[in-house]
Amino acid sequence: GHLGRLRQRMAAACARAGLRGPALVDIRLVSAKTGYGVEGLISRLQRSWKCAGDVYLLGATNSGKSTLFNTLLRSDYCKSRAPDIIDRATVSPWPGTTLNLLKFPIINPTCDRIFRRQERLKEEATKTEDQLSSEEKKYLNQLKKQGYLVGRVGRTFQQQKPSAEIDFDPDMLSYSMDEDPEDPRDPPKKHEEREEFTHNEVKDARWCFDTPGIVKEDCVLNLLTEKEVKLVLPSHAIVPRTFILKPGMVLFLAALGRIDYLEGEKPAWFSVLASNLLPVHVTTLSNADSIYEKHTAQEFLKVPMGGEERMKEFPPLVPQDITLKGIGTTEAVADIKLSSAGWVAVTAPAEEELLLRAYTPRGTALVVREPPLLPYISTIRGARIPGTPAYRTKKPPAFVENLRSTGSR
Repeated sequence: GHLGRLRQRMAAACARAGLRGPALVDIRLVSAKTGYGVEGLISRLQRSWKCAGDVYLLGATNSGKSTLFNTLLRSDYCKSRAPDIIDRATVSPWPGTTLNLLKFPIINPTCDRIFRRQERLKEEATKTEDQLSSEEKKYLNQLKKQGYLVGRVGRTFQQQKPSAEIDFDPDMLSYSMDEDPEDPRDPPKKHEEREEFTHNEVKDARWCFDTPGIVKEDCVLNLLTEKEVKLVLPSHAIVPRTFILKPGMVLFLAALGRIDYLEGEKPAWFSVLASNLLPVHVTTLSNADSIYEKHTAQEFLKVPMGGEERMKEFPPLVPQDITLKGIGTTEAVADIKLSSAGWVAVTAPAEEELLLRAYTPRGTALVVREPPLLPYISTIRGARIPGTPAYRTKKPPAFVENLRSTGSR
């Protein structure tokens, strides 16, 4: 179904980028934020241990490498003692923030370990939600409410904690009469040394590295301030917003993208997939320019923010004409990708010819993706909101990957 289609699209994108044949071993769809697909990824990585050296997480800035690094660090992929010793990657929306190359040692997947891990995964897959701790249940419900694909990432090999005997040093506790005891407001003096790996633990280790991230040249995020980037990068599951537009209507995604429906016989559906914090506004062709001039950098269009001063340095929107031919009222014909601000899936009646004009800020990429990534996205919508071109939004159903369903659903 959906996942097979997404894998095919990914394989095609890799082939266009020159990664094909033996170079491309596998494609995995994961969410490090919710754990979806991560246990499967770890099993796959462990199966290719024999022929592999160190592992590097590569990708564009803001694609989630640091989140994945932190998830793998606390999983069966990492040596059991390492999570207490290794720094976690700091997750920040600013490009190139992982400047120091963080790394952790990868556990050697011996036959015994792989067996014990499989036993744990099998056992966990037979659990239902009722058998989880209340903390885990609460966390799952939170993610499910937001319509996420969820997976649980556990650990088979725990570091045995030393017993909690207090081993005190009498010299540390004594102080002479002319010396005050430590003031509790002073920063604590670090007496204990930070734990280190022993030579044996790392002498033959393979390492997993987090990298600083590749800055994409024609990406809209490069034009934005940190505050603006935080609004554009989705922090929650995206809820698709669908609008029905007649020829002569215009859709704005914040002030970062604009799509004009110039010519066509019938109305068409435009489904916006972008951060839920970015506003979408629909207007007419005759009002569009004045709305952009009046409201750019104000609350109404939100990003960019900062009024006239901000707009002096912000590049203008530049147009590109697009012609599309509809497939049917339930299946999108193409996605119009407005740089990294998001994309709009266009659905139109079969054989219907549309002339559109799409705009993105100068110096950023506008891509028409055919076939679209999620062709049936316009069907995930509620009822039409009377008197407007908008439909009520509907959260896609959540899915928990490695739990037994209770049958009540």
